[in-house]
Order: sequence, then structure tokens, then C-alpha cells
Amino acid sequence: MTRNEHRVKGVDHAAFPTFDPVATVRFYRDTLKFPVVHSICAAGWGPENHPDFIHFFFDIGNDDRIAFFYYFGHEPAGDPNLRGDAWARLPEGTPEFFANSRHLAIHVDSEEDLLEYRRRLDESRWPCEMQVMHETIESVYTHDPNGYMIEITRSLRPVTPQEDLDAELTIEALCDVASGPEPTMDKLLTRKAELIVERADGWETARRAREAESPQAVTP
Repeated sequence: MTRNEHRVKGVDHAAFPTFDPVATVRFYRDTLKFPVVHSICAAGWGPENHPDFIHFFFDIGNDDRIAFFYYFGHEPAGDPNLRGDAWARLPEGTPEFFANSRHLAIHVDSEEDLLEYRRRLDESRWPCEMQVMHETIESVYTHDPNGYMIEITRSLRPVTPQEDLDAELTIEALCDVASGPEPTMDKLLTRKAELIVERADGWETARRAREAESPQAVTP
């Protein structure tokens, strides 16, 4: 590959903040039928005073995703009756973590490609601001001339079916907790544990049925 060759492969995910995760899940998962494919429960991440948050993703086809951040305890800012989205209405003093949750992530195939884009950024007026190893991806970040955060990312490994199931449980627990008063990460994790206990017998019954139909099958 040449140094000037175009290497990106489209959008990995587009991310936005949400103040209403329940309505967001209802719209994307239940109305549009976009499956929940991944979620991250982030407790104690980031600098001091950074709130707990959940980052959750919907499949929009072709391995592309749209994602949302829900920050526990961070209330809507600005006049909700104004035109514009959650970001456009944000006033001065809005926390940096919330502003940066709105970003575009662009996927590349390899570490070589990721480092090539970091080189291009570092040699420009908009150098890489951070390089982060997440659960399943590695990313470099910068802000474009308009102030939008841009992420270039590569996959470290595939997301497993077990993680997809974990995401489904996480989002169901989130909807239950966020529908009630004062949602917190502790309440979400407690509710998720309750769902696991509630469904364990059903999963075991389904596993035995699969084994009976196909004794040689390897179950997850």
C-alpha cells in the first residue's frame, strides 16, 4: 500500500448522548428492529467526578452501528422546547465528557492502517489527541476543524454471541432501572443479576433441548 492510498472502510459507529435511554431503545430496537449488539457498563471510568455511564450499540446493517451514551445522574440541559438536538441546545459549562460523546468513528482493517492514520493526523494541524485500547477496539481521536470529535478505530477481536446476550440483558436492565427514580450503575447491575437468575432455568432447558437434538453439538 502507498502512503496516500485510501484505506478506510466506512462507518464503524456514530455515537450520540441520550437523556432518555428507554425511548431510545424502544425506537431503535423495538420500532426499527435494529438489534442490540454491544454495550459497555462504565463504572469509575475517566477523570475525577466523571459519572458512571452505559454505552450501547444497535446494528444498522453491514457491520455498521449507531450508539448512545447514557450518563447516570446527568440531567438534560437547555430548553427542551428549542429546535435542535441534545448537543445543539447545550449551554456554556456543559461537561467535556458529554460534549465528546457525540463523535463519528471510522473503521480500518489493521493496526498498520490505524497507525498510518495517526501519522497523518500527527503531521497535520489536527494531531492525535489520544490513543485508547477499549474492550474490543483500539482507537485514535482528534477534533476536526469544526470541533467535531473524530475516531478512527480497528477491531481487536470479534464480539462473541455471549457478549451479544450480555448486551441484551444489560439494555433490558437499563430500561427497567431508567424507568424508575434515581437510576444508578449499582441499580442496573443489581437488576441485571436478577434477570440472569430469573432466566437461568430457561437457558438450561434450552441447552438440554439442543443437546438432545444434536448430541455432538458444542454449546457455548
